[in-house]
Amino acid sequence: MNPWLPEARVETKPHSFLDAAVLAQLAHLPLVSRFAMEGSVSGHHKSPHRGSSVEFAEYRSYVPGDDLRRLDWRVLGRTDRYYMKEFEADTNLRCCLILDASASMAFAGKSGASKFAFARQIAGTLAYLAVQQGDAAGLYCVGEQAPPELPPRRNPAHLQEILSTLETLAPQGPTTLLQSLHDLAEKIRRRALVIVISDFFCELEPLLACLQHLRFQKHDLAVFHLLDRMETEFKFERPLRFEDLESPFSLVTEPAMVRDEYLRAFDAHRARLRQACLEFNADYRAVITDQEPGKVLADFLNERAQQVGAH
Repeated sequence: MNPWLPEARVETKPHSFLDAAVLAQLAHLPLVSRFAMEGSVSGHHKSPHRGSSVEFAEYRSYVPGDDLRRLDWRVLGRTDRYYMKEFEADTNLRCCLILDASASMAFAGKSGASKFAFARQIAGTLAYLAVQQGDAAGLYCVGEQAPPELPPRRNPAHLQEILSTLETLAPQGPTTLLQSLHDLAEKIRRRALVIVISDFFCELEPLLACLQHLRFQKHDLAVFHLLDRMETEFKFERPLRFEDLESPFSLVTEPAMVRDEYLRAFDAHRARLRQACLEFNADYRAVITDQEPGKVLADFLNERAQQVGAH
């Protein structure tokens, strides 16, 4: 029996983006936070508050009114001083999934699968895993026609609402990512695991300010940067018209003439985003959409579990 998972299994209606084989592959991997969380029920994640779980944290001096059952009698016998034992309080996780639903996410390269299809599978699978292990999942879709927000809850009915929302959502309109991230940094009051899934086609420095805002609020921030191999390699051989999916703008050009400059700018954007996330301790993950979602998520879950275990 996996100690991270409750005995009851979460049952959901079939959805096109949920792969039973991927769910089975990931079922034994916990979704954990790297930082202390605040929760209302007992769970598997560290809390910033002291409690009475089994893992010792520190000593403090006795004050009148303290529970004498937590007095360390051995220390009293050795030092003739009264010290209380404090323990880490375990708590439940709130996983807040922020999904970019702007028109650029509709782009599909040679693989035939759009960025949004990949993002939907990532979001849906993580929501399923969170609720299955007894934690709370919420969904915030960012875009011109975004549906109502679904704040984190732990029950299977809420998970079904998240999955149904993902099933019917389609990417459209210009991005509202920058303003939405600032708004959500203020709305998500209690510490949470915040996972942003986007292609991040927006101005870089304002984006970094948004991500830093989320970290300032003490959220554990994870960033899935979705990329298509056609974008990363730019292997076009003849004159083409490039169209902006979020505006009427288009450009006819000879790819060979602009390839080097394009790749320099593209790689600089990605490198700066990765470096900034590293600087303010956010989890940055660049993902090519022809990768296997199960492998991407297995790496994500395994690495986080190892980081938590190392502390």
